[in-house]
Amino acid sequence: MRTFPLRIGTPDGLLFEGEVQRIVCRSITGDLAILAGHCNFCTALGMGEAHVILEDGTSRSAACIGGMLTVMDGNCSLLATTWEWQEDIDADRAGRAKDRAKEKLAQGGLSDKEYKIVEAKLQRALVRLSVKS
Repeated sequence: MRTFPLRIGTPDGLLFEGEVQRIVCRSITGDLAILAGHCNFCTALGMGEAHVILEDGTSRSAACIGGMLTVMDGNCSLLATTWEWQEDIDADRAGRAKDRAKEKLAQGGLSDKEYKIVEAKLQRALVRLSVKS
């Protein structure tokens, strides 16, 4: 299968650079897959699981929380707000975050802003737990 160059970074630095067969991630409008030969493209990323199919056909999974993905002249760049490879996710920590968020939501009395923040924390924890399992 044909490959293309992919760079994955966060504000903390470069996390991956190499040739890949495919990347699948969630944009703000739904899941998308990028393959070699993709047209020039730019989109905002949502919150969800991402899968990178490496040059040798192996797959790596990650939790991707927001950012931007661009394809320009056959090169793909993904700048994520948060990107955590499956092996780096602390399931216990994510489970505690999920429990705290659910507890706050159950208590009620949150302003609209507080509700959105807690809901986002719950979604991030659920994505991490989904990737880890």
